[in-house]
Amino acid sequence: MQRSDFHYNLPDEQIARHPSRVRSASRLLCVKPDTDELLDSHFSDFPAKLDHGDLLVFNDTRVIPARLWGIKDSGGRVEVLVERITADHEVLAQVRASKSPRPGSTLLLDNTLTVHVVERVNDLFRLVFAGKQTVLDLLATHGHVPLPPYINRSDEPQDHARYQTIYAKTPGAVAAPTAGLHFDDAIMQQLQQRGVDRAFVTLHVGAGTFQPLRVERLEDHVMHHECYEINAATCDKIAETRRRGGRVVAVGTTVVRTLEAACKDGLPEPCKGETNLFITPGYTFRCVDALLTNFHLPESTLLMLVCAFAGYQRVMRAYEHAIEQGYRFYSYGDAMFIESRHTT
Repeated sequence: MQRSDFHYNLPDEQIARHPSRVRSASRLLCVKPDTDELLDSHFSDFPAKLDHGDLLVFNDTRVIPARLWGIKDSGGRVEVLVERITADHEVLAQVRASKSPRPGSTLLLDNTLTVHVVERVNDLFRLVFAGKQTVLDLLATHGHVPLPPYINRSDEPQDHARYQTIYAKTPGAVAAPTAGLHFDDAIMQQLQQRGVDRAFVTLHVGAGTFQPLRVERLEDHVMHHECYEINAATCDKIAETRRRGGRVVAVGTTVVRTLEAACKDGLPEPCKGETNLFITPGYTFRCVDALLTNFHLPESTLLMLVCAFAGYQRVMRAYEHAIEQGYRFYSYGDAMFIESRHTT
């Protein structure tokens, strides 16, 4: 398939640039691959879509305030987006400036942070933060929420809470696992009352998730790497769910990639590492039975994954329906629940 096969036109007013007033107040489009039925619903109805014995798998990564502004030692303005923390004082980061900084030069960020440019690593820069405080501590004080580029505004106080899932635990992501943003305490309680189990994995979403494909043929695309971890407790819950005939329901594409990357002989195994798994139509899913996801950018790897899961024609038709019905798109937008994976 070609990149252009995954293009669609979205009216600008349907890009959600602010979160809904209440997390679970978003809309929910339900997709039934076995019947091709599309059902307009609300996220508050999501617990009723699940059965006793189903297992929801969440990504517990925590978004770090990874964006900083400052100047180069030459005086030019610079924007830094931390992609990955590699040591207590060291990061790999995107650096945007009119002219890229030189290895050996210095940046002054937020008027107070001295940062040394060590080297360029492909599209990223290795930076070292001076001083005794760790990068995580410095970002907590000086960093800004790394809102996606299509939101097209500066972060606001509400973003520190709302661009974060309520179960976020392990810091390291620079983009939220957005399917999880719809869950609030009331929804979690309803799920528990219905006998829906839960488990967690960690995948630190990188800024590469927003990068467009630069090639037309999907097989020519080189997927970005992201760090992930899945523990024995989650693997055991998935195995038990399968034994009793329940569904493994992934909350977001990041969970799908984690589970499929860790899967051996039909079940995931405990592991920790990096994945650059690129899931496109034709992929054979081994672990995930149903998927909750947001609406993704045109021509994005995330949209391609969803098309692989539910079927290309079905997903593109669902997106057309969502646009016609005025759904809100992208990170702060509405959700789609694919109740079972495409098997034909």
